[in-house]
Amino acid sequence: MKQQTATQNNLNDLIKLPKMGSTIEGIVIGTGRSAVYVDLGPTRPGIIYGREFLQAKNVLKNIQPGTRIKCKVLELENEKGYVELSLKDAQGDFGWDKLEEIRDKKETTKVKVVSANKGGLLATVFGIPAFLPVSQLSSKNYPKVDDRDGSKILKKLQEFVGQEIEVKIIDVSKKENKLIISEKATTQEISEILKRYKVGDIVQGEISEVTNFGAFVKFPVPQPDLEGLIHVSEIDWKIIKDPTEVLKPNDVVTAQIIKINDDGRIFLSIKILKKKPRSVKTADVSEDNLEQ
Repeated sequence: MKQQTATQNNLNDLIKLPKMGSTIEGIVIGTGRSAVYVDLGPTRPGIIYGREFLQAKNVLKNIQPGTRIKCKVLELENEKGYVELSLKDAQGDFGWDKLEEIRDKKETTKVKVVSANKGGLLATVFGIPAFLPVSQLSSKNYPKVDDRDGSKILKKLQEFVGQEIEVKIIDVSKKENKLIISEKATTQEISEILKRYKVGDIVQGEISEVTNFGAFVKFPVPQPDLEGLIHVSEIDWKIIKDPTEVLKPNDVVTAQIIKINDDGRIFLSIKILKKKPRSVKTADVSEDNLEQ
């Protein structure tokens, strides 16, 4: 009897149960339809299920075995012998740790846009609010409106609310509660692409869209997401009041790069490749025009 008691005591010493309400770290060893199973080391295995699973579904739905997570202990032993766990209070730490891991590995992740303002899009990643600046949208999704018209920019950005987009994490800081994401970085590193081009280069591309202030030109493969703007003042030496009268989507044009911004925007000119007529009144070209 004494030997049995001693053996049981040794077993209890070996299996050190966590305290109720404490935060414990474990490794995901399996997933079910609405449950996640966690290896907690020398103790009973843990489980996140039921209401606790549903509350953290946005984090747990794509979690993979081998992922290390932090959980709060709700119950030391349920009817099935598991330690019941919750991500509710520990989710924040797990989220920030996971975000840093994704950033360091330069991986992509999908986010759902929840709202928009004139500066960009707001989303959540692992339950943590994230901001995607307008300048970090891909060329495909960049709002093709006059940059000075904030209401038009906002209207375009609001079209993304409710959509899922693939992004990379470019800045994350738990201390500053800051999470900046980028769609542009998921295609190719824009800085690497731009190294292939310089002011003065002549390129040929296809018109993707014509607006009241100019036309957007898609660069040739292998950069299908790279676009440049031909401002209305750079279409021809004569004044063009309506770009749609002279340019159409899918038109193939040849243009010269006249400016490359630090944020990756490229400005082109068709008229610079044409001979300037003596008798034609020229359009007013300025730095302000190029910034539109």
